[in-house]
This record gives sequence, structure tokens and C-alpha cells, in this order.
Amino acid sequence: MTKAQDWIEGLQLQPHPEGGYFRETYRSPETIARQHLPPRFSGDRAFATAIYFLLQGDDFSALHRIKQDEIWHFYEGCSLTIRVIDPGGDLSSIRLGRDARAREVPQAVVRAGCLFGARVNDPRSYALVGCTVAPGFDFADFEMPTRQTLVTLYPQHKAIIEQLTR
Repeated sequence: MTKAQDWIEGLQLQPHPEGGYFRETYRSPETIARQHLPPRFSGDRAFATAIYFLLQGDDFSALHRIKQDEIWHFYEGCSLTIRVIDPGGDLSSIRLGRDARAREVPQAVVRAGCLFGARVNDPRSYALVGCTVAPGFDFADFEMPTRQTLVTLYPQHKAIIEQLTR
């Protein structure tokens, strides 16, 4: 089995601000003009973007949100669980992986405006996934609220928030 470090080096992944490692693999050369996007966007955006994303061991993707839908694709390693808090405060989980009998799915969508974070299901392993965003990702659309802010907004999810914030 390939180790996480082999993927990190082989795919030239870099640390991501939310945790884990990533590399952008695609950014559409065509853009959507700001005036043709919903008001939540502050400027033009590429049609779509895609990244490799790797989580390993006890690391996690911290709770964050973006203004676009994000499609997750499972590639290699162990399954991971994506925790999602929707704008109404409801918590759900998505198990991304290859084992349909364990209720894992190889592809899943996190809707625009939802908070989400992820962790591998086996801390001795890793998960290599892909994420596709449309309209394309821009850090101007990225928000990573503090633990205190999230606990104040969603006290009913304090345990998950403490697990997925730094």
C-alpha cells in the first residue's frame, strides 16, 4: 500500500490552511463575470476548479464554509467522515469511501454555505480525495470561523466543533 508521504511527495501536495495537504489540479481558463453570479460573490470566478486533498492520521479538515457547492471524490486509503452543519444548524455526516455495505459513498456533495470538516476513519491511515468546486474556488469565498464563534452559534454541536477546530 502506498503511504501518505508517497502521495504527498509524488503529487507535490502542500499544507492546506484548514489542515491536510492539497494541490490545485485544474482551474478553468474561462470565467463567469461577477454580474452573472449570485450576489454572494465579490468578483469573477472560473467555471470550475479541482484539487487533490489528503488527510492522514489524527489531522483533520477544520470546519469551514465556502460560497459554492463542493463535490468530494474518493481515490485511495481509508474512508473519511465529513461532518456538515447546514445553515439551519442541522448536523449530518457523509462517509466517503469504497464500501457501500458500510454506507460509504465514492462521491458526495457539500452544499454552498454549509460548514464542513473531515477526519479519516482510521487514525493509522490516510485518505486521498479530490474536491471539485463550481463556480471555481477563490480564497475570497473561504471562511473558517473560530471554535468560540461556532460553539456560540451551535452549542448543541459542541463536541463535534471541538473535534474539528484548532
